[in-house]
Amino acid sequence: MSRNRILIVDDEMEFANTLAERLQLRDFETIAISGGEEVIPLLQGGWLPDVVLLDLKMPGQDGLAILDLIKQHDQSIEVVMITGHGATASAIAGMQRGLFDYLMKPVDIGKLVDTISLALRKKRG
Repeated sequence: MSRNRILIVDDEMEFANTLAERLQLRDFETIAISGGEEVIPLLQGGWLPDVVLLDLKMPGQDGLAILDLIKQHDQSIEVVMITGHGATASAIAGMQRGLFDYLMKPVDIGKLVDTISLALRKKRG
């Protein structure tokens, strides 16, 4: 059985890499990338994540635009927004676009793993 795949998209690469390492210790297969422009080539190249952890505020495309691209590519990919710039309007807009959940930085790793587990259950029906 393959490990669950988690894609981390965050322009703060130190945060993204640390999060990737912490999730790998919990037996997730992870890739961390720094922005939305890297998402579609990765998906088109055949590496399909089960869950995407997505920053809201990034240079270039914001998290909501990237959420739209991910969902256009594959509706079954669950997306969790992780941000230090919380806004109720962004959370509501994300949920209307298919966002699974919305967490604030600094994120508690236990809560994050629980949220990923719930997203995986939803994905697998």
